[in-house]
Amino acid sequence: MQPLSLTDTLPNDLDNALLVGRVWLDGTRAGPALVTVHEGNIIDITEFGPTMADLLERDDVLEVVRRAEGTPLGSIETLLTNSQQTQPQAPYLLAPCDVQAVKACGVTFAVSLLERVIEEQAGGDPAKAVALRDDLQALIGTDLSRIAPGSEEAMALKTALQARGGWSQYMEVGIGPDAEVFTKAQPLSSVGFGTPVGLHASSQWNNPEPEIVLAVDSRGQVRGATLGNDVNLRDVEGRSALLLGKAKDNNASCSIGPFIRLFDDHFTIDSVRNCQVSLRIEGEDDDFLLQGESDMREISRDPLDLVSQTIGDHHQYPDGFMLFLGTMFSPIKDRDGKGQGFTHHLGDRVTIATPTLGSLVNPVGRSDQLPPWTYGIRELMRHLARR
Repeated sequence: MQPLSLTDTLPNDLDNALLVGRVWLDGTRAGPALVTVHEGNIIDITEFGPTMADLLERDDVLEVVRRAEGTPLGSIETLLTNSQQTQPQAPYLLAPCDVQAVKACGVTFAVSLLERVIEEQAGGDPAKAVALRDDLQALIGTDLSRIAPGSEEAMALKTALQARGGWSQYMEVGIGPDAEVFTKAQPLSSVGFGTPVGLHASSQWNNPEPEIVLAVDSRGQVRGATLGNDVNLRDVEGRSALLLGKAKDNNASCSIGPFIRLFDDHFTIDSVRNCQVSLRIEGEDDDFLLQGESDMREISRDPLDLVSQTIGDHHQYPDGFMLFLGTMFSPIKDRDGKGQGFTHHLGDRVTIATPTLGSLVNPVGRSDQLPPWTYGIRELMRHLARR
């Protein structure tokens, strides 16, 4: 596997980047702490917000992070090394969110829309995907990425596809007026940089979903962005969309990190709109390699539209939320045999990257064989009370 350097892992303009994250400490301060990166060092800034949700609510959060007043915890190199060990040593990175809801948007790119329809019609059988892909492309006969969801053109296409028996529930959320927004993971259940992500033991057809994740406060303001892996079980959701919870929310099936980059003069929502997100999958047992890039400019719904469909008069999030923006990646490169497409092997290493946010790296394991999730809201409250 390709070794990772510090420059691969952190933003390429690190001197301009205002980064906040969470680490696990041991000893007398055992538990999670809020940190920032300053001049190559990790600084504990927990005194400015007991939780990441609190920190992101502060109107002066940019000033707090720029000052970087707090206890030094060591170098960023040491933190990244600690975080990638089989048995991580404190301090090591956690997911940079805590009590926020973790929401995700589905079918926001034309390519992923096509693959969701294939999953549905294949009934979870990867062997049927190739023929279905050809048939659907011939049936649709248009570039879906050029169609604005909810537009007159989109509704005309819906009518035409219904007449030809080609409509799907995934088409509805892909080009209809309403976005798909679902709960990806429970607060505090997401894993961070270096920690294995989990696949449900029953799944035989699955893939990573590299995405940009927005950090949104309780007022609906986007305060920053990070990277995420919305691990997906194609065979489970393909059997029935009503199995979305089983396909998406399992032990360690959501990774976020390495840090949240705060919005400022150097990094804005327009930076997110223009990101190129890369995916690299490296096999441990078969030397498999898959690489690709996606362009956020091809997203069918603007990121702020997705935020407004998540929060508003219809739904409040008093602790804020993290919002996965969707992926255009559904890897189809054959791995285990002709026509079988892609699925994970245990031990794969997944790297999701974009220059302004760095890299999120996670090995792949099985949900039932990874450490169970035990640190929930009650344990966090006990920790805060002791501190």
